Amino acid sequence: MKRIPLIKPYITKEVKDSVCAVLDSGYLTEGRVTAEFEAVFKQYTGCDHVVAVNSCTTGLEIALRAVGVGSGEEVIVPDYTYPATADVVAIVGAKIVIVDINPRTMLIDYSELEQAITPRTRAILPVSLFGNPLDYDRLHVLKKKYGFYIVEDAACSIGAEYKGKKVGTMADISVFSLHPRKFITTGEGGLITTNNKKWAAWMNSYKRFGIGASDSREGTSFERIGSNYKLSNVLAAIGLVQMEHIDELLEKRLELSRRYEELLADCEGVRFPEKTSGGRHSCQSFCIFVENRDGVMKSMRSQGIEVQIGTYSLHMHPAFASRSYCEIKGNMTGSKHAFRHCLTLPLYHEMTESDQEEVVKQLLESLA
Repeated sequence: MKRIPLIKPYITKEVKDSVCAVLDSGYLTEGRVTAEFEAVFKQYTGCDHVVAVNSCTTGLEIALRAVGVGSGEEVIVPDYTYPATADVVAIVGAKIVIVDINPRTMLIDYSELEQAITPRTRAILPVSLFGNPLDYDRLHVLKKKYGFYIVEDAACSIGAEYKGKKVGTMADISVFSLHPRKFITTGEGGLITTNNKKWAAWMNSYKRFGIGASDSREGTSFERIGSNYKLSNVLAAIGLVQMEHIDELLEKRLELSRRYEELLADCEGVRFPEKTSGGRHSCQSFCIFVENRDGVMKSMRSQGIEVQIGTYSLHMHPAFASRSYCEIKGNMTGSKHAFRHCLTLPLYHEMTESDQEEVVKQLLESLA
């Protein structure tokens, strides 16, 4: 039986040589290679500042700290997301306010978001889920009206666009993931983008123990309490090579996604999530809606097809239900629907047409 994985990291000889060069240099922690990686990503997105960190989660944490979120304040997050999105709100001492999603797009429900805003709302933390960009125009209208910060969980959205602009340039701060599920990966890691020089400097300091801007050993000063969220040269070397091929990697994902849509276009029992109007989906994950999702998933896995759920509904988990640091607004009908019916199909650069045909064949048989 041939196994078709959910994703395969893009690891070539060029990537391995890049990592070996760092190992041979003897300078393994964050340094020149990480700085090059940040510079390449800055040029790609068109943002003013990039800060590399050791995970998207720590990136979201320091982004909230940079805009001043803390005790007594609230941050609104969508219910349908990986727990890290909400975890970081509690970690910085603020209250998590969870709202529902639009069941068609699986993005935050903008009406529910507005209804949840209070005088204590310091920031919102929407998710450009699976590579589908947010409606930034609508978010900016709400920001102007209510005065909150937009800290975007863009974990899956490298390469996504909205009205011709790259995701990473339209929120106050956006944070991307470099986890192996992402098509640009360093194993673990994250990239923070912002156009605010002050926040970028603060985050660069915080992730390096609160160190000041001086490069002189004699003049070193630690200006604030900080932590160690650096991204090593070893890991950055992987991402640096992958960024050289990002257009090719992204185009292949889009091509494979279009083919899935063609193969499944007339399939009864399969529905596609809606894409944001004016956006370009980066297709980090290719998701569909099916009935009896768990049964379909079990059947396909038994045939060697590694399919997966979309993500989680936070309100269903003890960490968020009936907690003093968390408030759940509404009945979460959209999130429940997505959690029960969203299925993620395999998608990776080396995937062949015959691989896709086998995935679709097994999907159709499991639906019969």
